[in-house]
Amino acid sequence: MASRNSKEAIAECISDDALIHLKTYKYSAVDKSPISHYILRPYWNAFVELLPLWIAPNMVTLLGFFFILVNVALLVIFMPDLLGPGPSWLYFSFAFGLFMYQTMDNVDGKQARRTGTSSGLGELFDHGIDSLNCTLASLLETAALGLGTSKSGVFTALLPCLPMFFSTWETYHTHTLYLGYINGPTEGILIACFLMAVSGWYGPGIWTERLVDLFGDRLYLVKGLGLTEQVLGDLAFRDLWVTFIASSLLFGHIPFCVLNVVKARRSRGQAVAPVFLEWTPMAIFTFSIAGWLYSPHSTLRSENHLVLFCITMSFVFGRMTTKMILAHLTRQPFPFWTVMLWPLVGGAVLFNLPILGFAPLSAQVEHAYLWGYLVFAAIVYFRWAYLVTTSICRFLGINCLTIPYEKQVANKKAALEAKKAANGRANGKTQ
Repeated sequence: MASRNSKEAIAECISDDALIHLKTYKYSAVDKSPISHYILRPYWNAFVELLPLWIAPNMVTLLGFFFILVNVALLVIFMPDLLGPGPSWLYFSFAFGLFMYQTMDNVDGKQARRTGTSSGLGELFDHGIDSLNCTLASLLETAALGLGTSKSGVFTALLPCLPMFFSTWETYHTHTLYLGYINGPTEGILIACFLMAVSGWYGPGIWTERLVDLFGDRLYLVKGLGLTEQVLGDLAFRDLWVTFIASSLLFGHIPFCVLNVVKARRSRGQAVAPVFLEWTPMAIFTFSIAGWLYSPHSTLRSENHLVLFCITMSFVFGRMTTKMILAHLTRQPFPFWTVMLWPLVGGAVLFNLPILGFAPLSAQVEHAYLWGYLVFAAIVYFRWAYLVTTSICRFLGINCLTIPYEKQVANKKAALEAKKAANGRANGKTQ
C-alpha cells in the first residue's frame, strides 16, 4: 500500500510518459555577452579544474547557493532592517558570496561534462536554484543600497523574479536559453557585486549623496551629456535606481524574450496569441505582492518583515518557474497554476478588506499568517522537489548529489590517461 501511494504521488508530479523525453533531451544555450566570453569564461575553465572529480555537478550548484544562504543569515543577524549601515565586512561578504554563486552556477555544467554526468536533471536543479535565489540575492542588494523596507526596497528585492520568469518562459517555447550581449546572470550580477563592494568601502550612505557632490570638480565629464548642475539638482543615485532597473526590464529584457518566442512559434507554424495567456500566473504573483505589501493596511513593511516575506516568495516563485522548466524538459503542456499562489492572493485580499468597510486585521494576525504561509510553502515545495528529483534519478539511473564510485574510478583513470598523453605530446615537442 505504501509503495502504491508513493507511485501515485510521483505520478501526480511527473508521469512515466513525460519522463521518456528526458532520454533524448539535449541542453541548448546561447550566451552573447563579451564579458562572459572573453573575461569570465577563461576564469571558469580554470576554476573547474580545481574541483575534485568526485564532486557531483548538482553539489557544485548547491555549494554556490550556500554562499547566498550564509549571507542571508548574516543579514538577519547584523542588519535585519535592510537599512544599516552594517559593518564594512558584511557588504564585502555579500559581494564575494554573490560572485561565488555566479562562479558555481557557471562551472556546474562544465563539471558535468568533465565527469560525464550531464542530464536533464542538471538543468532542472540549476535553474531551480536560480529561481530560489532571485529574491534572496536581491535582499542582499536591497540591504547594500540601504533601501530598507521602503517601496523601493520591495521593488529591488522582488523585481528580479520578472526577468527570470520571462527567460524561463522563453526557454519553454524556444528550447534554448538565450543570454544577450548584456544580461542579468553576467553583467547584472557583476553590477550588483560592484555596488555591494562600494557600500563596503564607502558605506551605503554614498547612494543617497547628491550626484553633484559625488562628481565634484569632475562634473565636466558628464556636462556633454546635458547633465549640468541645474539638471542634476538634488538627485542621488538611489533616486535613479528604480528607473534604471525598470527600464532595463521593460525596454531591454522582455521585448527580446517576446520576439524570440514569436519567431520560434511562427517557425513551427504555431499560433502566437495564446502564449500570452501564460503570463497569467506571473501577473497574479506580481499584482498580489504589490496589493499586499503596498497596501496602507499591511504592517509587513512597517514591522520589518520583508526578509520573511522574500524567503516565503522564494519558495512560491521557485515552484512556479521549476514547473515550467520541468514542462520544457519533458515536453508537457504549460503549467498555469500552483497551489502555492492561493495564500498570496489571500494575503492581498485580507489586508485590503478595510477598503470594503471591514475592520483591519492586526499586525500580529498578519505576521502569523505570513509564518503559516512560509511553513505551507516550504512543505509543498520540498515535497514536490523530492518526488520529482527521485523519480528522475530512478528513471535515468543516476544520483542527484553524488557520483557513483564506479564512475569516479573511471573518471580518475581517464584523467590520468589524458595527463599522460599531454605529457607525451609535450616531451615529443621538446625532443
